[in-house]
Amino acid sequence: MGTPRGCRIVVRRTHDSAQPPTVTHVVDGVRHAGESVQGAARRALREAGLSGPDPWAVDLSGKVAVFAVDVPDATRTDHLRTDRGDEQVARAVAVPDVRIGFRPLGRGDLPDVVRWTAEPHVAQWWTDEAADLDAAEKHYGPAIDGEDPTRLWVVEVNGRSVGFVQDYRIGDHPEYAALTARPDAVGFDYAIGEPAWAGRGTGTRMLWQFLTEVVRPHHPDAPQYFAAPDHRNARSLRVLDKLGFTRGLWFDEPQPGGRVDTVVGCELDVRRYLGR
Repeated sequence: MGTPRGCRIVVRRTHDSAQPPTVTHVVDGVRHAGESVQGAARRALREAGLSGPDPWAVDLSGKVAVFAVDVPDATRTDHLRTDRGDEQVARAVAVPDVRIGFRPLGRGDLPDVVRWTAEPHVAQWWTDEAADLDAAEKHYGPAIDGEDPTRLWVVEVNGRSVGFVQDYRIGDHPEYAALTARPDAVGFDYAIGEPAWAGRGTGTRMLWQFLTEVVRPHHPDAPQYFAAPDHRNARSLRVLDKLGFTRGLWFDEPQPGGRVDTVVGCELDVRRYLGR
């Protein structure tokens, strides 16, 4: 997958009521030499007179990177090109209009983690470190207490807890660093635990916000982000594709209990996609 040469930002007009967003305009741009994919989208919005809102990724896996941006109903957009209703626009329309946030995971969240990892859509891909509360405490307690450098987060959608993510510098885990080419990269794992929110198109937007708003400020010099889903987890792999990740080597990853999973190393070039 090559780096996108152009960008398209779908402008979604949000309303004060509970109505879904209205998509009526698009902004197109071309990525300049040396410019990041995100930088090109931001510049295209500025040139179109929309300098306030920040675009979020819809699908960066093609020659044209598709972003979306939500603007208040009162925002003037009559100077923008009218939506042509093509497939790229349809992808942006399908993403729910939600508020996504992250907060540190605490011991009070462990019952939810146990429940989420037991859900069938998560359990088939997740290890059994949270089989019960005692196991969850043993596995996550050190990170909650700051004894393990892994950072744990609860994902909230519209103010309700729906899943969890974690990020860590690969080099802080020697047994994992030996399996990857970049120990200075930042690794992350993720799960939408609530079945009602699984498969609704929020995964790509959630991870984009996590990487840009949570991971990057804490690891500003990380050259690469890294995730390694199971090779059979087509949904997770597709989400990473849409974020601009490149699929790399397959390798066997030891799991608790002696099991070995075959995973796919997926890498994002931070400077190329997010800039310096």
